[in-house]
Amino acid sequence: MTKVSEFITPTDEQDIIEAIKKAELNTSGEIRVHIEVKCAKDRFERALEVFQELDMHKTELSNGVLIYVAVEDHQLVILGDKGINEVVPKGFWESTRDEILSEFKQHEYKTGLVKGILEAGEQLKQHFPYQSGDINELDNDISKG
Repeated sequence: MTKVSEFITPTDEQDIIEAIKKAELNTSGEIRVHIEVKCAKDRFERALEVFQELDMHKTELSNGVLIYVAVEDHQLVILGDKGINEVVPKGFWESTRDEILSEFKQHEYKTGLVKGILEAGEQLKQHFPYQSGDINELDNDISKG
């Protein structure tokens, strides 16, 4: 069985957290990453559970984004809150997903997450630009299951 620590190292984790901080400088949106070994149910259902568990639905503008990864099952979900889904076009997250998956296919997990997070920040900036006085509403740490 794979462990999350085999997927990303502590150094990788710090680089990913820095990418979240950098991405959030451009947007009022909030980005979280959750990594777990297996997904015991439908990946979208599980991502929605994690979204709720992390209180991502409690941001002021409903503009939280979860990047969910189940390592062993090779599952990836990018889940945006209702405030995002109400204003973005269909397929909005495809470029971010493709950015992550292209690196994952080469076993470059940290690189994939960093590139995806930065791309998510750029995407979010279009609809949720950074505003003066914006506060970080959600923890930037990677959650693990």
